[in-house]
Amino acid sequence: MKAVVCGAGRVGYGIAKALSREGNAVTVVDWSPELISQITTDLDVRGVVGHGAHPESLERAGVADAELLVAVTHSDETNMIACQVAHSLFKTPMRIARVRAQAYLDPAWRGLFSTGNLPVDVVISPEQEVGRAILQRVETPGAFSTALFAGGRVQLLGIRMHEDSPVAGSSIEQIREIFPDLRLSLCGVNRDGKLFVPTVSDPLLADDEIYIAIEPKMLDRALQILGEKTEKVRRVIVIGAGNIGVYVARALERLGRVKVRLIEANKSRAEAAANQLKRTVVLHGDGLTPELLREAGVDRAELAVCVTNDDKVNLLSAVMAKREGAGRAICLVNEEAFKPLRDALEVDAFIDPRTTTVSTILQHIRRGRITGLQSIAGGLAEALEGVVLATSPLMGKSIDDLELPDNVTIGALVQDGEIFMPGEQAVVKEGDRMLLFAESDAVPKVERLFRVSLDYF
Repeated sequence: MKAVVCGAGRVGYGIAKALSREGNAVTVVDWSPELISQITTDLDVRGVVGHGAHPESLERAGVADAELLVAVTHSDETNMIACQVAHSLFKTPMRIARVRAQAYLDPAWRGLFSTGNLPVDVVISPEQEVGRAILQRVETPGAFSTALFAGGRVQLLGIRMHEDSPVAGSSIEQIREIFPDLRLSLCGVNRDGKLFVPTVSDPLLADDEIYIAIEPKMLDRALQILGEKTEKVRRVIVIGAGNIGVYVARALERLGRVKVRLIEANKSRAEAAANQLKRTVVLHGDGLTPELLREAGVDRAELAVCVTNDDKVNLLSAVMAKREGAGRAICLVNEEAFKPLRDALEVDAFIDPRTTTVSTILQHIRRGRITGLQSIAGGLAEALEGVVLATSPLMGKSIDDLELPDNVTIGALVQDGEIFMPGEQAVVKEGDRMLLFAESDAVPKVERLFRVSLDYF
């Protein structure tokens, strides 16, 4: 496939990396010669210095022959016009735009992004995607990462093993013997920065970050066995009243059972948030001030969500909130260099907008073959949900007898609404949904398993 990516920032870089890794011909367009030089040096992609919405730049990038345009510059308007130009002048079949301003996304203007108006096939809102990721963590205490597949029937969790975990040092095989009622699949282990697909006999060590697939109804049981807290979130402190903070607060209001306090340093932004929210108490002040945190009741809060526009403020406010008594802290972090600080600062989870946005974009690009996708550990692996077709080499085989590529494992099989885990009796049928966990190098092979083709890698 030929693809043009407009924007060589963090998200553009991530998209170009994922597409080029899978053998696609990728061209990246950006105004910055420095960013183009860096991305063409790091990746097997072609670069064009120019404006992402200008016909001349897009023509030089080869958009006339491309099947896909992904516009992820820092300007919403540039992204939208790039899609318009690609459609009107070059007939590019698929067009994806990142749109951050919520004014464009108001349901009242739902007809804006259509072929007769602005021909954008898929609109990605990083703020909404990050907000959804945070809400999933609110619903899943004890996990640093979570994603839903198969319409919510299967959940993939990232959980850190602690020294005092009752099953530390045990393999998943031993855990199943001790707890036969525990139905889960161990998909991946991130140990000392190296992610691998484990065997059933590999021991789980302290400080391992493990990825498991389970049914949501088994969540509390699994967390208890793994030594994690399962206390439900009833009080939340949100620091930062930008698009993400307001989105999270509004969604928590809809849950009904959660009391929310929102802290914002900017007075006009705090007033705007207070006007938009119904039951959230909005406090104007600095989220790094212990007195204000105490006034917000941080010592009684199960969770602090730090989502200002400044990574450093988010990191420090997360540390302050936990020091003042918050049960857990989630932190929005854009800068890669800060990622290793999570453990040292004792922050429970980092939210990376780039990873979240890239996962969503890749899912839409692979629509029809892959129906769900989640990037894992900064791109070291992917969890992919696909529909089994009649021509798939997976057809007619027991889930324990599947001949999967190296570094790939099955997370779960959904068949006629029933969930099957590895070790359970089930034969793959046409139309089944299958969750596979693959190290990054094996992702193209996984895609081929779900293609309408008799060719098998």
